[in-house]
Amino acid sequence: MKKNFLTVVAIMVVAFFVSTEIAKAADISFSGQIRTRWEVAEHQGGGAGTTNAFDNKPDDFIFSSVRLAAKANINDTTSAFIQMQSVRNWGSSVGGTTATGAGDGNASFQANNRDASVGIHQAYFTLKNFMLDGVDLKLGRQEIKLDGWRLFGNTIWTPGMQSHNAIRMTHTHDNLTIVASYVLAQEDGRNIDLADANDNDTYLLWLNYKGILGGQFSGYYVFVDNGCGSTRAAGTAGITCSTGENNFSTIGGRQAGQLFGLDYRGEVYYQFGQADGIANATTGTPDTDRSAYMFGVRVGKTFKNTMFKPGVTLWYDYLSGTTDKDQRDGNWKSFNTLFDTGHKFYGLQDLFLGIGFGGTGGTRGLGLQDLAVKFKLNPMPGWTLKLDAHAFATAEGGQANSATAGFASTSTTGANQGGNGSYLGNEIDVTLVNKYNANTKIMIGFSNFNGTSTFKAIRGTTGAADANWAYVQFDVQF
Repeated sequence: MKKNFLTVVAIMVVAFFVSTEIAKAADISFSGQIRTRWEVAEHQGGGAGTTNAFDNKPDDFIFSSVRLAAKANINDTTSAFIQMQSVRNWGSSVGGTTATGAGDGNASFQANNRDASVGIHQAYFTLKNFMLDGVDLKLGRQEIKLDGWRLFGNTIWTPGMQSHNAIRMTHTHDNLTIVASYVLAQEDGRNIDLADANDNDTYLLWLNYKGILGGQFSGYYVFVDNGCGSTRAAGTAGITCSTGENNFSTIGGRQAGQLFGLDYRGEVYYQFGQADGIANATTGTPDTDRSAYMFGVRVGKTFKNTMFKPGVTLWYDYLSGTTDKDQRDGNWKSFNTLFDTGHKFYGLQDLFLGIGFGGTGGTRGLGLQDLAVKFKLNPMPGWTLKLDAHAFATAEGGQANSATAGFASTSTTGANQGGNGSYLGNEIDVTLVNKYNANTKIMIGFSNFNGTSTFKAIRGTTGAADANWAYVQFDVQF
């Protein structure tokens, strides 16, 4: 027995030193984040089946997002990164929705032995000089964030954020960076999805050149191979679609920098291809061509040499929309924002996400205009105060797209009761940010949205037209 005990001890000692040497050789480092936010919201209420019902019945809740990551520099050309994540609502005893991400077993009234909230947010490896000098390969689950996150971002404000199963090739030389990426956005049931008819494959080509007009230029080409538009014909074993294909391309560019003491940004994108899946889902229109566009401009000035370092920014975004006449002519003109981080652009209450799909999450295909003015100042060291004022409108009139909105032109209830006006309402966002220390940031915010009858009609709600929202967030990173 003594011999067996000594053998076990010897094995444990050897295993300890071997694992230590492996860790040293691999150069492993760890990082983490705990983000906790309290919110009270009036714009997220409503009964079953409603979206942003604006019932003026505030609901408050707390959620936490916990991340732990390990990075291994295995050798000169190979590294790996794994990031675990747990997102949950405090006090939840049942599984949460996609939005909340709450795990099981989180309530005080039950043992925490059914937690289903932990998963992998990112897991990829990187190979330097893969096949060609200066070309790096990143393969696996990863976030894709480009420029201002207009088309590709991680959604930042949502509890879990967004990542992709992707293959990414990057080449950087002097001021030029080129990225070619493949994203498998959706893989449908492998036993019934013949010829990958219901898969969603996205191909990205992005280049960035620094040193142009006091800043940098980025060019985009994105092709979305969306098969059946997420709906395959029921009961079929082949590749028949119940709606139609949504294959389309996005091409455009973004220029941002500083000239004459002004911060500026300008970008424009155009989309072309098919929109049968969206059009058939709403109106049954066959053979629909996509032709959509968006542009955005921003000009700002920060007065760094004055007290409080105030800054002001003006901007305007325009996302094209679709009318009934467009659909009768077989055209879809609603711009699709792809994998954007809309929270950065279209108001902090996130009332206009999902633009371009024709659904209730955006403007039902009517497009969007956003005229905004933003102020910021530093009242004391470590503190930043921001005030954003948005004025929202559709790109097309309230009655211009009754079919896409899901209401008949003679309807006595619904979208057309809002008139043909395009104005949706205004939103005021106030944010106070404190850099508590090098690892901790505290955010306190309040927002008010005041909508119009057109906004209510597009959302299909009979509730209030205004909503308040407040939050306090702690973000600790290590």
